[in-house]
Amino acid sequence: MTRYEAVTGLSPRPTTPRSSSTGMPVVAMIGGGQLARMTHQAAIALGQTLRVLSAGADEPAAQVSADVVLGHHDDLNALRTVATGSNVVTFDHEQVPTEHLEVLVAEGVNVQPPPSALIYAQDKLKMRRKLGELGIPIPKFAEVTWVGDVTAFGDAHGWPVVVKSIRGGYDGRGVWMPKDADEAESIVARQLDLGVALMVEEKVELRRELSAMVGRSPFGQGAAWPVVETVQRDGQCAVVIAPAGSLDDDVAIDAERMALGLAAELGVVGAMAVELFETVDGGILVNELAMRPHNSGHWSMDGCRTSQFEQHVRAVLDYPLGDTTPLAPVTVMANILGAPQAPTMTMDERLHHLFARMPDAKVHLYGKSEREARKIGHVNVLGAPNGQASDEAYVAAVREKAERAAHWMSHAEWTDGWDPHQ
Repeated sequence: MTRYEAVTGLSPRPTTPRSSSTGMPVVAMIGGGQLARMTHQAAIALGQTLRVLSAGADEPAAQVSADVVLGHHDDLNALRTVATGSNVVTFDHEQVPTEHLEVLVAEGVNVQPPPSALIYAQDKLKMRRKLGELGIPIPKFAEVTWVGDVTAFGDAHGWPVVVKSIRGGYDGRGVWMPKDADEAESIVARQLDLGVALMVEEKVELRRELSAMVGRSPFGQGAAWPVVETVQRDGQCAVVIAPAGSLDDDVAIDAERMALGLAAELGVVGAMAVELFETVDGGILVNELAMRPHNSGHWSMDGCRTSQFEQHVRAVLDYPLGDTTPLAPVTVMANILGAPQAPTMTMDERLHHLFARMPDAKVHLYGKSEREARKIGHVNVLGAPNGQASDEAYVAAVREKAERAAHWMSHAEWTDGWDPHQ
C-alpha cells in the first residue's frame, strides 16, 4: 500500500490510458447536454479529450466534441463503451442507474463522483435522511407511501406542503405544493398510481434561495466559490447574483465550510452545488445537492479565475484545484429562456445587435432549438471594478443589464424600449 492509499483510503490517481494523439488524459462524460458542452470547452484549454455519451448527434455536447459515443445513460453496454480507454467517467446529470455504475467500478473503471456519493443527489429521501444523520439543517420531511402520509404531515406541520418525486425532477418538475388535504389527495393519488415514489416536506418561509458551490479532488483538496443568490421563476433558475448580497459574512463562511465538509463526508469528487434556503429569520437550510457543474455556477465562466467546468475537470483527474477568486465585485448571470414564440429575427442577428449595444456582455449559447422556457444559453455581466457588492444600486444595475441582455436574446425585444434605428 502506498502512502497515498494509507492517508486517503483511495487508490492512486490513474496514469493510463491516454489519448494516443496528445498523450493527455481522456475524460468520459455521461450526458450530452449543455453542461457537457461547457465542460468540453474547459477540457480543450487544459489539453484534455472529453468523450461524451450522448443520446443523439444533435445534443449540445455532441455538436462540438470530436469524441462522441451515441447511446443512452441507462444502457450498461453504452456506459462500458464510453468508459473504455478513458481515465475517468463523470456526469452531465445524475440519472445514471447506480447499479450500472457499481458494475463499472467493479470492473476497474474510475467513476467520479462514485456511486456511493452520487446516490445522495439521485434520491432525495436518502439525501434528506443522510443530512439529518449528519446534523445538517434541513426542512422537516417524511416519506409518502399513501395519501394519508401527506395529510397527516400537513396537519402536523401546516399547509401548504411541498410534495416531491424522490427521483428525477428538476426546474420545477416533479414538485407540487398542495394548499390543503383535498388538493394533496388528488395529486398524491395520481402520482402514486403512476408509480412515482414521493416524499413530503414543510414549505419553508424563505427570504431567498442561495447556492454554495465547491470542488473536491480524490486527494481530498477542496475549494469553494462565494455563496450566490439564485432567483427562481416558475421553479426554474432565472438569475444568479455572485456573491449573494446582504449575506452575513459568518453565515456565508459557515455555508462554504458546510458544503466542503459535506463533500468530504459523502466522498464527492468533482463540482458539487449545495442548494440552500435562507429563512426569514436568517437561518440556512439545505434544499438539494447536485454532484456536477450546476446552473448556479455558470457565472464563474467569466467571473472567476477558475470556472466550475475547469475545476470539475481538474478534480476528477486529481489535478491540484484552481483559484476561485472572483474577478469583479459582482457578476450576474441571467439564463436565456425561450420565449413563448420564437422571434422571427435569427439568433445570429440578435447576437450581433447585443454585441453592438453591450460589448462587455459574455454570451454562452448551447446549440439548442428554441421553445418556451427552455434554457438555450446564458449571459454573464461583470460589474465595474470600482463597485461594491454591498452597494444595492450597483448590484441592481448589473442585474438589470444582464436580464435585459438575456431577454433580448430570447425575445428580440429590449425591455427598456431601446430602438437601434433611432
